[in-house]
Amino acid sequence: MFSHFLETLKLQPLWLNLIFLLGFVSFFKTSTSILKWVYVNFFRPAKNLKKYGSWALVTGSTDGIGKAFAFELAKKDLNLILVGRNPSKLDDVSNEISSKFPKIQVKKVVFDLSSDDMSQGIKKISEEIEGLDVGILINNAGVSYPYARFFHEVDDELLNNLIKVNIEGTTKITQTVLPGMLKRKKGAIVNIGSGAAIIIPADPLYAVYAASKAYIDQFSKCLYVEYKNSGIDVQCQVPLYVATKMASIRRSSFFVPSATGYAKAGLRWLGHEPRCTPYWPHSLIWALLYSLPEAAVDAWRYNFCLKIRKRGQLKDSRKKE
Repeated sequence: MFSHFLETLKLQPLWLNLIFLLGFVSFFKTSTSILKWVYVNFFRPAKNLKKYGSWALVTGSTDGIGKAFAFELAKKDLNLILVGRNPSKLDDVSNEISSKFPKIQVKKVVFDLSSDDMSQGIKKISEEIEGLDVGILINNAGVSYPYARFFHEVDDELLNNLIKVNIEGTTKITQTVLPGMLKRKKGAIVNIGSGAAIIIPADPLYAVYAASKAYIDQFSKCLYVEYKNSGIDVQCQVPLYVATKMASIRRSSFFVPSATGYAKAGLRWLGHEPRCTPYWPHSLIWALLYSLPEAAVDAWRYNFCLKIRKRGQLKDSRKKE
């Protein structure tokens, strides 16, 4: 039968055989990609997180995704070092975790990453992790715009906070925790990026935020290559919208997970690909946007952000009245 198939091909024009071959290759690649997507999202087992170490450090741990990560890590029997700028919120989260998981040790570091003297906060972290087997670092702390605005409308305070927290804070904390991982030859670093920098072609009216998250993506990829042979897994997680205060979204939905829903997915992907979108419905949106003309996505996003800007300006004007 196969020989008959080959004879049939010989009778066909070369151009028709090339089209057939290209179609087969395209079908094979598409089928393989779909099967891989199904496997990694629904069937691939999560890694044993305790193999990295007995402690995990989470920044931005008092709200949203960071707080959810802290609880999910505690469920995995990992001791926690919680970093946040609000002492009372840190106490509340720490007490809540301790009451729910009494065997888990919880340490707290009050650290405002937007402060002018970052060295004091870094020193606190360095002292707190001394002698601890810190195997996982979740760099979640981040700031965004209060609402969409043009670049010339970004004031100096907001600009400095975006750079200090999103870029400098992540970089310095990683630099502080990494040597211990290298010494033990094991560890995992997760940096929370954003679809604003990766999934959509551009994020107009959020220029500095998107650019700071693009730094996180490239920073993570470089560290992944630098340290993958040293037993350290580095990963940039790229979420789209999550129901958090920072995103100004109160209710979760199929395409907008709760912080807990995202954190559960995030831990299942920890230690695998250097860049990932853990919450699988987000990857469907990514595929859709990728299939559309870039100019069309840019126009849609621009108009969408203009509406956010208008609503934000109205709220500001009401506050001033």
